[in-house]
Amino acid sequence: MGRYSKQSLEIQVQQLAQAAGVPAADAVIFASSLVDADLHGVSTHGVSRLSIYLRRIQERLIDPAAPLTVDRERGSVLALNAGNGLGQVQARKALDRLIPLARQNGVAAATIRNSQHFGALSWYCNAAAEQGLVLLAMTNCEPAMSPAGGYEPFFGTNPIAASFPTRRGFPVKIDLATSIVARGNIIAAQKKNQPIPEGWALDPEGEPTTDPQAALLGTVLTMAGHKGYALAMMVELFSGVLSGSAVGSNVGSMYKHLDRAQNVGHFFCLFDITALLEYDEYLERMDETIHRIKSSRKRNGVEEILVPGERSARVAAQNLAQGIPLSPDTLSELEQWCRRLKVEFNCHEVAACTIS
Repeated sequence: MGRYSKQSLEIQVQQLAQAAGVPAADAVIFASSLVDADLHGVSTHGVSRLSIYLRRIQERLIDPAAPLTVDRERGSVLALNAGNGLGQVQARKALDRLIPLARQNGVAAATIRNSQHFGALSWYCNAAAEQGLVLLAMTNCEPAMSPAGGYEPFFGTNPIAASFPTRRGFPVKIDLATSIVARGNIIAAQKKNQPIPEGWALDPEGEPTTDPQAALLGTVLTMAGHKGYALAMMVELFSGVLSGSAVGSNVGSMYKHLDRAQNVGHFFCLFDITALLEYDEYLERMDETIHRIKSSRKRNGVEEILVPGERSARVAAQNLAQGIPLSPDTLSELEQWCRRLKVEFNCHEVAACTIS
């Protein structure tokens, strides 16, 4: 893989988004979300997804300039409508609406309906943590998992996430799908024509498979069996039922359904830490907790115990210094979209450009 500067990737994605009809300020938000995923090593939610977003915009399945509107408002609780706009843009705007409400009232919450796939939840949670807040975030997704005992796709991989500020230079970040593996990993295996590990998925007939194509036509297995099923349902209720979005198998597929909108739903609950205890005390308690965890007795062969978010923070630091890796397939898609949208291709390997 070649490596590319964060700045050059963000500018390239911004230019392509604007050429597709995304307003300039929204294109900045959109590009930041995608590139940040690649920066932290989550390439399944990064620039590799740009092509399908642009295609859905061109097919008029995403409104690139949709306003974020308020359906209901009571105190610090909002029911928001994304207007079939870009999920990353509308969700970040929703977070910006919640921040002053959480600072005033201690907590603020929002549902967002009529949205799209919106990338990595940790991007929103980390943004809240940078401001001394804790965001609990959930989203439903296109059908990928069956309820326990079934093999018909109903739930998405339905992730849940939260990030907690620390003095360590990175937040403690919990961001996990309720599936045994993120579906993006199966998509990546399909693109590389590689098998997936046993225990990840069932084929369309409900049989275990290592074929990524069969897995994408079948179902991904839930994490921890019936416990993952229960968590997936909880996310579906918060994100789909409460928001008024599509639920379960009615959620549109980003890749398969090029004839209708996705109508994805999200749920955000934002906490101001200072409503619960003094911020310095909180940071001291976080430091102590992390220290105790990292000082735990290690199993044979283990050099260091990491806390959630620590590994991705190290990956981000390395990628900032050395450039963000981009697969040849993703780079080729960028070049194709540049030709199609008449945008100059300016994304060059870090050896030929300045690292930001």
